[in-house]
Amino acid sequence: MSILPPNKPQTPKDTPRNFFIWGPTMGGKSFLASQFPNALVFNTDGNAEANTIPSVQLRNIKDKNGKITRSVIDQLDKLLTALQSEKHSYETIILDVIDDIIVMIEQYICDKEGVETLGDIGYGKGYAAFTNIFQQLVIELKALPMNVIYISRNASKMEGQTEIEIPSLKEKHQNIVNGNCDLSIQCKKVGKNYIRVVKARRKDYDRSQVDDKKILKILDTITGVFGKSAKTTKKQQDEIVKELEKREDILAATEESEPTKSEPKTEAVQPKEKVDDKKEKVSAPINKVEKNKPAASGAATKRIKPKI
Repeated sequence: MSILPPNKPQTPKDTPRNFFIWGPTMGGKSFLASQFPNALVFNTDGNAEANTIPSVQLRNIKDKNGKITRSVIDQLDKLLTALQSEKHSYETIILDVIDDIIVMIEQYICDKEGVETLGDIGYGKGYAAFTNIFQQLVIELKALPMNVIYISRNASKMEGQTEIEIPSLKEKHQNIVNGNCDLSIQCKKVGKNYIRVVKARRKDYDRSQVDDKKILKILDTITGVFGKSAKTTKKQQDEIVKELEKREDILAATEESEPTKSEPKTEAVQPKEKVDDKKEKVSAPINKVEKNKPAASGAATKRIKPKI
């Protein structure tokens, strides 16, 4: 029997399973995540027992000397192994918040190497170790036959004169998370209203192709999940490319001009010969004054000469 699938059209089943939810404190992030079926929360805020949803408190455990004896990495490894191998009824994993988990992973690596920061580990090995651990975590979570939700806090940045809201998760970490997510959803409170809006999606989702009715019910409460994405015309594309190339040219020109800006600082350091010349020029008038001074001032003149 062939391992190849039959060469005929099939009805697609396209339910998003991996989500990145972000927004300000008390903006409805955790509440949205809690609506997903049979959830288990990997909690980092110390309130695992205060939740109505089953929760596990994630942390690095230290001894009396401050040395980590059980890391969050060991804890996550055991939890994922149990979810993969044990019989359970959980359908959703919530990481609340992913920012804190990243900090705890970094702390473990630094503690292990006896340094303050990842940058203190030579040859970029600290950053490489972190990236390897974090990518493996995200990949193993995605491999689970479950819904996976990453929750992040809110931050902001300026674009020209406009302040825009962004996830607090660093961009390099977002790239790893969002590269394995289907939807990026912003939650926030506007006046007395809570809103949920999709900021990025892997593809154009069709309601008729979402085969999980529980997930579909949740997705219907979020603006921007369904519908066709706006198409970019060839003319618009050409204009965007031209603008990007212009910015790249400006950046390249700026980088090339930087050595020129630093040249005056280099020239300001005078060669030894010039300094010596100045000494000679300074000593000349002093000698001239000495010749004109009366003999009574000779002792003072002798004290000046050694300093020169």
